[in-house]
Amino acid sequence: MFRLFKVYLRPYTPLLLGVVGLQLLQTMAALFLPSLNASIIDDGVATGNTAVIWQLGAIMLLVSIVQISAQIGAAWFGARSSMAFGRDLRQAIFDRALSFSSKEMNSFGAPTLITRNTNDVQQIQMLVLMTAIMIVAAPLMMVGGVVMALREDPGLSWLILVAVIVLGSIIGVLVSQMTPLFRLMQSRVDNLNRVLREQISGLRVIRAFVREPQENQRFDAANHNLTDTAIRVGRRMMTLFPAVYFVMNLSSIAVVWFGAFRIAAGDLQVGQLTAYLAYLAQILMSVMMSTIMLMMAPRAMVSAGRINEVLNTDSSVVTSSNPVTELSRHGEVSFSDVSFAYPGASHPVLSGISFSIRPGTTTAIIGSTGAGKSTLLNLIPRLFDATTGTVGVDGIDVRDLDPDVLWGRIGLVPQRPYLFTGTVASNLRLSKPDATDEELWHALRVAQAEDFVSAMPDGLNSAISQGGTNVSGGQRQRLAIARALVRRPEIYLFDDSFSALDVSTDAALRAALAPEVKDAAVLVVAQRVSTIRTADTIVVLDDGAVVGIGTHTELIESCPTYAEIVDSQFKASEVAA
Repeated sequence: MFRLFKVYLRPYTPLLLGVVGLQLLQTMAALFLPSLNASIIDDGVATGNTAVIWQLGAIMLLVSIVQISAQIGAAWFGARSSMAFGRDLRQAIFDRALSFSSKEMNSFGAPTLITRNTNDVQQIQMLVLMTAIMIVAAPLMMVGGVVMALREDPGLSWLILVAVIVLGSIIGVLVSQMTPLFRLMQSRVDNLNRVLREQISGLRVIRAFVREPQENQRFDAANHNLTDTAIRVGRRMMTLFPAVYFVMNLSSIAVVWFGAFRIAAGDLQVGQLTAYLAYLAQILMSVMMSTIMLMMAPRAMVSAGRINEVLNTDSSVVTSSNPVTELSRHGEVSFSDVSFAYPGASHPVLSGISFSIRPGTTTAIIGSTGAGKSTLLNLIPRLFDATTGTVGVDGIDVRDLDPDVLWGRIGLVPQRPYLFTGTVASNLRLSKPDATDEELWHALRVAQAEDFVSAMPDGLNSAISQGGTNVSGGQRQRLAIARALVRRPEIYLFDDSFSALDVSTDAALRAALAPEVKDAAVLVVAQRVSTIRTADTIVVLDDGAVVGIGTHTELIESCPTYAEIVDSQFKASEVAA
């Protein structure tokens, strides 16, 4: 946590110094008020001197105004610094998450990254805010209160020592019990978010298989686990405050009891006893304010550890220290003895892959489910890095290329097309922000999406909901293809991007697509033979290895695996007919 403070609070040092200065001023004012009150009682009320009462009363009013103004200023500076700290920390987590490869994203998972960027940051942010508003003043108030109380009457000082020791012991026991519970609570917040996210994302599947009762039970279990932990924490917190007030009130009774004997002996005046009571309350109040920090600190420290896990995790896809920023050739992709294995896997997903994609040609990859087709495609934009071998773009290893240069040459249509909240136009312009409306309509025509976009109420300005849930699966795929076409890249990567299209739309799209990509290198991952049979080169994968390379006609004769795929699909279509 201190590392986070050192890095992300340093820019706001002037604001924090302002907090300390203002808290010091308001503490001095607060400590001065009981002495003034004692003087009013002893020098004014006891002697019947009205002038002294008015004079000291005016000074008390002025000191109170100073105290209130300083408190307001300290709260303002503290709020500014803590909110800015939270903003910067959230930005740092978001930036680090954006740098992650698929490996790190799969390792953390979306639910815990969301929790760490919201709930965990909020815990530390609140600690900073409460420290600025309350905790900075606590040690000043405690030390100042002890000094002023001893100044009034050293004979009662042992009561302060006893009260602080008893209160500190109670607080220490309770806080030591809460620390592991806070850690458990954060993990259960993660679990609840994960279950909720899965159920919302898979709502159609749940309904289709009538799994609502089981999913209700699963959510109820996660919810109860979090609730039970929160109740255990709450019970200890509720024990804490009554204990603090019990010690404070018992201490006040003891001061009055023993103070009465000292007044009777002439060693103490009534006003001094009143001031001593006020200082004792301030001392114990400062202990209570420190208690609030001790209650928040364990949970904040747990949250800081979880945030540091993200910030200290480096992407497995590392940018070269001296990246290549200029390329002489255009649109050529090569795989040279490429293998890839997921961490901890017993065997590689891909092994010994070697082939090239030249500009102006279309290369298709086909194979059974789990053969490694999408993984192979993802090596080109460096969503993963090859375990061994080299993936090259325009003759340069992708690991040596500047990421912006690499991504600027690629148009990727992922297997699961994702649309963002906004409009049709804003989604298409993700690939080219300065694209004109004519360029957008041209891309939509090629992607066979012009008709349904034109039929929308506002055309290009029609709203798209999160994930594109207000359009069909086929429409999402066509919009994703149009988004890649707007950029007009030198390398097109289609990851099973025609699976949701009917046969006629698929054929029309491929026919319109051919002249658009005639100068580019095109790599298509597909399940249907009809989609890729006209490709210049077809690469057949089986269990992560290349078992055939050639044209459709050549592979039917030379590759049993491909012949079996073709045979099964044609038989399936005949049965369907």
